[in-house]
Amino acid sequence: MRVLVTGHLGYIGSVLAPMLQQAGHEVIGLDTGLFEGCTHGPATMGYQQIIKDVRDVEASDLEGIDAVAHLAALSNDPLGNLNPDLTYAINHRASVRLAEIAKECGAQKFVFASSCSTYGAAGPDDILDESADFNPVTAYGDSKVKAERDLGLLADDNFSPTYLRNATAYGWSPYLRADVVVNNLSGWAFTKGDVMIKSDGSPWRPLVHLEDICAAFIAVIEAPREAIHNQAFNVGQNEENYQIRDVAEFVRQGIPNSSIEYAPGGEPDTRCYRVNFSKITETLPGFVPSWTVPKGVEQLLSEFTTRGLSFDDLEGSRFMRIKRIQEHIDAGKLDINLRWQH
Repeated sequence: MRVLVTGHLGYIGSVLAPMLQQAGHEVIGLDTGLFEGCTHGPATMGYQQIIKDVRDVEASDLEGIDAVAHLAALSNDPLGNLNPDLTYAINHRASVRLAEIAKECGAQKFVFASSCSTYGAAGPDDILDESADFNPVTAYGDSKVKAERDLGLLADDNFSPTYLRNATAYGWSPYLRADVVVNNLSGWAFTKGDVMIKSDGSPWRPLVHLEDICAAFIAVIEAPREAIHNQAFNVGQNEENYQIRDVAEFVRQGIPNSSIEYAPGGEPDTRCYRVNFSKITETLPGFVPSWTVPKGVEQLLSEFTTRGLSFDDLEGSRFMRIKRIQEHIDAGKLDINLRWQH
């Protein structure tokens, strides 16, 4: 199939695009390049690229596309706080517009990177499946709820949107992110010897390796239409729901000479939820998750050791998305609406 991957120069997209190629698909990448240079290793770029803001997509960008893997988004809560409407403009309105154009151009599948953040805050005893109520506590989570709602209105006999509600991602990527919990704890342990917990350690969080997220995208793209049409799937594994203190212990065990530390004033995080992931493996036999948090920590340690990682890199603009964007704004390269000022 001919697949458009939006956000191909991002944390997940830079892994998904070559995995799609390896699976025999033709890939076209589309990305605005906000994080150009934020790499921790060489990225595979042997495919057509369109450097363009997802808000500016035209029909000519989608001609001959069979499926869209839509990852491009403002991807965390601090970015949402920078300019709250931007999160909705990009994650919600631009996503729906992209899908409308894709449908008009004859694409059959639209695979949307949603999030378990749509569930937001839940009771400690609740284990949420795809029928659970939405309760987002951030603009990011709410934008994904609204996008799912409006993408569903486009579903018909010829166009099948699917919503992958990904757990919190971790793992190494050429476009590494240090602002996701497993990567951040592992980076602190590697560079400082401290597994630094910035909450009280009690929140529950479902976790998933980014390669398993990519495997879910490929499984949906290759699945029979009737299995995935206008369906939501939680992406992760039931065994990979952890409290943050448990994640910290995996990191302590996996990274030599590290110890767990709690940042002063850490409080419970309102983003606390556990998720049931049974549906995706029961519905899509092509999806076989293969990663665990301990295995992911081992991968991160190997990559940090091989490629190097300093504390300045870890906490600086190279791997912290909000800091890179703020750097571009301060330098006059981006305006407050994240438009390039050429």
